[in-house]
Amino acid sequence: MKHRNIVTWNSMISGYVKRREIAKARKLFDEMPERDVVSWNVMISGYVSCRGARYIEEGRSLFDQMQTRDSVSWNTMISGYAKNGRMGEALRLFECMPERTVVSWNAMVTGFLQNGDAGSAVEFFERMPQRDGASLCALVSGMVHNGELDEAARIVVQCGNRGEGGEDLVSAYNTLIAGYGQRGRVEEAQQFFDRIPICQEKGEGEGTRFERNVVSWNSMIMCYVKAGDVVSARELFDQMIEHDTFSWNTMISAYVNISDMEEASKLFREMPTPDTLSWNSMILGYAQVGRLKLAHDFFDRMPQKSLVSWNSMIAGYEKNEDFIGAVILFARMQLEGEKPDRHTLSSVLSVCTGLVDLHLGMQIHQLVTKIVMADLPINNSLITMYSRCGAIEEAHTIFDEMKQEKDVISWNAMIGGYASHGFAAEALELFTLMKRLKVQPTYITFIAVLNACAHAGLVEEGRRQLKSMISDFGIEPRIEHYASLVDIMGRHGQLEDAMDVIYSMPFEADKAVWGALLSACRVHNNTELAKVAAEALMRLEPESSAPYVLLYNMYADSGLWDEAAAVRLLMDDNKIIKQKAYSQYTVVVSKRFNKR
Repeated sequence: MKHRNIVTWNSMISGYVKRREIAKARKLFDEMPERDVVSWNVMISGYVSCRGARYIEEGRSLFDQMQTRDSVSWNTMISGYAKNGRMGEALRLFECMPERTVVSWNAMVTGFLQNGDAGSAVEFFERMPQRDGASLCALVSGMVHNGELDEAARIVVQCGNRGEGGEDLVSAYNTLIAGYGQRGRVEEAQQFFDRIPICQEKGEGEGTRFERNVVSWNSMIMCYVKAGDVVSARELFDQMIEHDTFSWNTMISAYVNISDMEEASKLFREMPTPDTLSWNSMILGYAQVGRLKLAHDFFDRMPQKSLVSWNSMIAGYEKNEDFIGAVILFARMQLEGEKPDRHTLSSVLSVCTGLVDLHLGMQIHQLVTKIVMADLPINNSLITMYSRCGAIEEAHTIFDEMKQEKDVISWNAMIGGYASHGFAAEALELFTLMKRLKVQPTYITFIAVLNACAHAGLVEEGRRQLKSMISDFGIEPRIEHYASLVDIMGRHGQLEDAMDVIYSMPFEADKAVWGALLSACRVHNNTELAKVAAEALMRLEPESSAPYVLLYNMYADSGLWDEAAAVRLLMDDNKIIKQKAYSQYTVVVSKRFNKR
């Protein structure tokens, strides 16, 4: 540029400052043939906007070099000290100011609040010779952030009683209402909402009066939604004179959260101009209740899809175990040029796990390395996917590369992977390391550990781990733990002990428990206990043919043809049709059943 003036230089410096390229900004500043107060202020603001002693000191050095300072110079330095937690220096600078403006006072109030000193903030606020529209709102917002709701409420009421405020007072009330709502104090929020009068008329002076605005209504509605009181939220919504997009979306999301898609759909149809959030809420809601066809219909009709839309739909397919649908949609997403993010990839990795598709999983892993920095959830998904697909070495490589970034989910995934593929020693060794490193196990950890004991035939170790879970970690056993223990005992012929465990359970045994026992009875040819287990399964799954078939085959294998015939008659009486595939506890069925 041939003809540069001071405005041009200042604009360039300001551009670098906004991009946080402070070194480049300073180089230009030093090259300026002449500077005005704006040049100095912009450069100082660049330094003080960066956290760190070096930057604030450099800013102060420039401030001290200034021949002429204006209020912006002083206020910028005060705000800079406040942002860096140096309120003592901010206060000394404030006291040295030749002329303080309302912005100076606001900077001090905000600074005290940023540094958790609500008392000093209130003291300065009350000393202010004059206030502007930002003063009260900044104080109340900061007080709410510091958990001083009741003190903020006192000040707001006091300002209202003195006739201060107008629209600014309404904003303060709205902030207070939202603050009470965030902490579940809905009654107090309602009290302040009721203090704001409703104005039915529009006319001169609109926007300056103390009256409810749409933010007041929205804040109060959100309070009820967060408290789970959708009925009260809807009552307020229906009382509103006019709604904005936020009002509609809040109510639609509230119904989605309680899975009331009928009401959500009614509101969506009534909404004048649904935005992307509205459409995404409907997609998410229908996916959550398993109505994928309707979810996909909304997805296809969207005027403009966002990345959230794609992620919601893919996650919906994954959660409802329509893994093929998820893969097809992911392929379509790429064809349409939408770039996946870590949420997309995490969902698709879960799909690969569900499909047990190692090839697809490896392709997604390649995408992960190209598109995102793998974070903790992504790495956990990769470990789970590789473990489920039997690629234990790959899973362990990722686990090792995570170093100190592992959480309990990482440990559970790796221990579970070893256990499910028969590497019991490795699973138990890893669990020992986990405890040594003081990582608190969860109930899921112990399911994997008991599974490892079952594969290794470690009956006593399984008992010991269950006791340790209760006594050392305070974890109450769940049905899955008992099912694993029954499986361990059953595999080693301790069927009577397994029955004792079942009868000692604090809750009714489910199909996994009885299924484990029935499978063990068949292996060890215990027809007496097999009959008990099969009858329990018949009660739990009255339409399943599996327990009948298993019991029949056991009787047939033992030459107990009368008992076998009785099972066949019972099956006919109960109108049970033999299934082609059985649930997970079913073993291979002998063809004798059909011949008979």
